Amino acid sequence: MANRILTQHYAQLIGLASPWRVTAVESDHEAKEVVIRVERGQSARLRCPECNRVCRGYDARERRWRHLDTMQYRTILVAQVPRVDCGEHGVRQVAIPWSDPGSRFTSIFEALVIDWLLEASFSAVARQLGLSWDQVAGIQARAVRRGLARRNLDPPTRIGVDETSFAKRYEYVTIVNDQDRGIVLYVADGRKGESLDVFYDDLGEAACAGLQSIAMDMWGPYIRSTENHVPESAQKIVFDKFHIAQHLGKAVDQVRRQENKQLRAAGDDRLLKTKYQWLMNPDGMSRKQLRAFAPLRDSTLRSARAWAIKEMAMSLWGYTRRGWAEHMWKRWHGWAIRSQLEPVKRVARMIKKYWNGVINAATTDTTNARAESLNSKIQRIKRDACGFRNRERFRNAIYFNLGGLELYPESLKIAHPIS
Repeated sequence: MANRILTQHYAQLIGLASPWRVTAVESDHEAKEVVIRVERGQSARLRCPECNRVCRGYDARERRWRHLDTMQYRTILVAQVPRVDCGEHGVRQVAIPWSDPGSRFTSIFEALVIDWLLEASFSAVARQLGLSWDQVAGIQARAVRRGLARRNLDPPTRIGVDETSFAKRYEYVTIVNDQDRGIVLYVADGRKGESLDVFYDDLGEAACAGLQSIAMDMWGPYIRSTENHVPESAQKIVFDKFHIAQHLGKAVDQVRRQENKQLRAAGDDRLLKTKYQWLMNPDGMSRKQLRAFAPLRDSTLRSARAWAIKEMAMSLWGYTRRGWAEHMWKRWHGWAIRSQLEPVKRVARMIKKYWNGVINAATTDTTNARAESLNSKIQRIKRDACGFRNRERFRNAIYFNLGGLELYPESLKIAHPIS
């Protein structure tokens, strides 16, 4: 009687229904393991999992699945699972209600791992649940495949395109984000034009034409891919203020390093250890920092001139009229080109080359800030995982955490709460 109550109890916990039933629950106290044995009724019809047609049986094989622990005991579900011989699909294993195809974990256990992966690092989840990295990666990969297959979004209207490093040696992945929904839409290897071509091809001609803005850095392959796929791209590409500030900041630092070398050779150490003073936003400086920086800023040094040119560029945003924006940027460009500072002139020539995208950015509120925010989260994901063995796992982790996907196994019939 007690054993019957126990088997019924586990059947309810697992969510079993006819024709499946729990026949035995065995405890191994030495191994600290509970084994739940499940059988399928012999009279039940066998169906192909692909087409649901009734088929003749082929054979049966014993399978094992990790289930939620019973107290501190590792719990394993064991069953003889029939295979059918379908005239259309060949030999297939029948569908089982407690696990998705290809998994050696019950759906409830996979849901637990998914919840923990959203809260803790890869290594912590593996350690605390007694799993290998490969097992955790497999659960995450299946969750991502399910989520991408279920995703049915309206075409995006505003997107951001960015790259992020995968590992050392300048290895990158391309990331497309939806700026309105705040989710990652697409991840691809490398940062070539082909990396972005696939996204636009999958999006389709009509959806590409419906794009209103594409925020990106001044990266030629992304620009050419967008020009090839998006109609009227010259009015839609936006080069973000953040990236222009990066280019100008690097130019100022190059001028400072060149000038510092010359000054020190003459015994002048004014520019020694001042790198971050030139790169900081003045609005973020304390009064003490501003007082220390003022003599350098107001000097006749070439570094001061480069800094002033950079700061003027940072003020040329938020125009409501395109004409005024173009007038002020032309004045800035003239000053930069006449500055006799080659690093600054290189940035000025780059801005001239991509003029429309800069003016588009200066006259709209579209930025790639969403992409930068996502990028910082991606770097945190990479740090928490202590590195990834391959790009596929890195891509899966990005989609998993930032793709807005429904991740739970199909058999649970639960929509994941991520929005």
